[in-house]
Amino acid sequence: MTTALTPGRIAALLGLLVAGAVTGAAGWVVVDLWFPGGLLLALLALLGLFLAGRISIGTGLGVGAAAGGWFLSYVLLSFPRPEGDLLLGSSGMGMYAYLLGGSAAAVICATMRGPAQGPVSASKSRG
Repeated sequence: MTTALTPGRIAALLGLLVAGAVTGAAGWVVVDLWFPGGLLLALLALLGLFLAGRISIGTGLGVGAAAGGWFLSYVLLSFPRPEGDLLLGSSGMGMYAYLLGGSAAAVICATMRGPAQGPVSASKSRG
């Protein structure tokens, strides 16, 4: 399903990009503060954002915009500061699980079918 990029759709994509960056930064902080529960909370927030992007735009482009903002904030927060320390501690497996889990959630939401597309049927012949 291809749709035209209208000014409203472009504004929604930019909003999803900003929401992805904010959610990514908040997730980074939550994972570091409350590791087991914070990781689950951050991944659920990402899943909700990616799903909202998929539903609001109607294609995987909405998920891509939100995931782009999330990944941009993840990368920017992981760079060391000029003083030599990190903005937030990124030690441990929590940050790797956050990166892998967020990537998996983005792929799942981007490849799912919407209700308007109907179910997949093997009996339909393509011709």
